[in-house]
Formats: sequence, C-alpha cells, structure tokens
Amino acid sequence: MFQTIFQDPLLNILIFLYNEVTFQDLGLAIILLTVIIRIVFLPLFYKSAKNQILIQRLQPELTKIQHDHKNDREKQAQAMMELYKKHNVNPFAGFLMLLIQLPVLIAIYRVFLAGFPPEVLDRLYDFVMRPEFLHTTLLGLIDLDKKSILMVSLAAVAQYLQGRLMLPKIEKGRELSPPEKIGRQMVYFGPILTVVILYNLPSAIGLYWLVTSVFSVGQQIYINKTLNLGEEKKEHGIPQTKN
Repeated sequence: MFQTIFQDPLLNILIFLYNEVTFQDLGLAIILLTVIIRIVFLPLFYKSAKNQILIQRLQPELTKIQHDHKNDREKQAQAMMELYKKHNVNPFAGFLMLLIQLPVLIAIYRVFLAGFPPEVLDRLYDFVMRPEFLHTTLLGLIDLDKKSILMVSLAAVAQYLQGRLMLPKIEKGRELSPPEKIGRQMVYFGPILTVVILYNLPSAIGLYWLVTSVFSVGQQIYINKTLNLGEEKKEHGIPQTKN
C-alpha cells in the first residue's frame, strides 16, 4: 500500500525526468525532483522555519515566564500560550509539518536505497518509458550508487549553514539561558548527524540531502530578511503586512 501510494509515483516521476528533461543524467533528475518536492511543500516548510526562528527569538521572554511562574505550571503554560498568540507563533507547526512530509521522505529514501535493478523498473507506469540503460551518475563525475565523501561533506556544510542562519542575534552582555545554549550546540549536532547517517549510504541520498539543505539555506535567508524588515518597520511605526 505504501509503495503504491508514495514510492511508485516518486520513482516514476524520477525516471520521467531522467528520460525527458535531464538528458539521462540521474543526478540532475534527483536535483530536479528534490526541487519539485520542496516547492510542493514550500508553504509548510516556510511556516515551520519561520515559527522556529520566532520561538528562538522569544526565548528570553519564555525564560522570564518560566522564572516568574516556576511554582505554578498552569499560569506558566497560559502565559507562554499568550506570548505565542501575541506574536502569531504556532509552537506545534514543526511537528505537524514533520508528520505531513514524513511519508514522502520515507518513500524517497526507499527509492534511492532500492536502486534501479530490473525488478524495480518493472514498477514503471505504462506511459513512462523504461530506459535501456540507467546512467547512475551526476554529470558523469559521481557514481550515485556508491558512497561519496565529497557529497557527505557538502551536505554537512549545507546543514551547518542552515543551522547558523536560524540562530538569533545575541544582545551584547546578555547571558544565554540553558535552552538557548542547547539550541546553539544543536548547530553542530546537525552536521555530525548528517555525516553519521550518509557516510555508508549511496551518494544519491546525499545529493537529495544536499539539495534539500541548499534550498533551505535560501529559504532561511529570505525569512531572516523579511523578519528583520518587519522589526525595522515596527521600530519606525510602519504598518506590517502578514506573510
């Protein structure tokens, strides 16, 4: 059931792109498929990433609420929800987005892990031409069936840049709270986890991970600019429009 609903459509889209768009370059087909997936989920990714940044920026106020109501969990939770509502933040947006996109992520990884033997290509739809030979390379340089240290390294660097862009600026002289310290340490945990996961996997998965992270970096830069612009307008009393 899962294969029919999620995995097979992604496989067929990938092979269609390989045949008709990317001149039988599997690497370019993976890049294009990744971009398509990110565009489809763009509203969810954008909402989630924006919420994460806003929650991090609200951390000093959240820490103060926790301190002021440390003996009353009900008042603490109520004050935190009021703060989220005031700033139009949904603390559960990231979790909901993960649930929605998780089946697609599992499916795309299963497509790449299974590879493209004859029995896999037997699952192509009638209108998708079966390639006589599948060139599993990126621009003829990287074999996507094998692991690639270069691909793993690039994916880890992109993951690090994405994490750095999500960190809010620290006011000079302000001491970080424990949650903020943990959040900044997680910037290094992400790339390490990327290396651990991708090291022994086919570089096709590393390419997908890399393109996803690069897309996220661009999205993060845009979000940071819009949020900073919104703060500048607020300081000058200029009405803001909701994104």
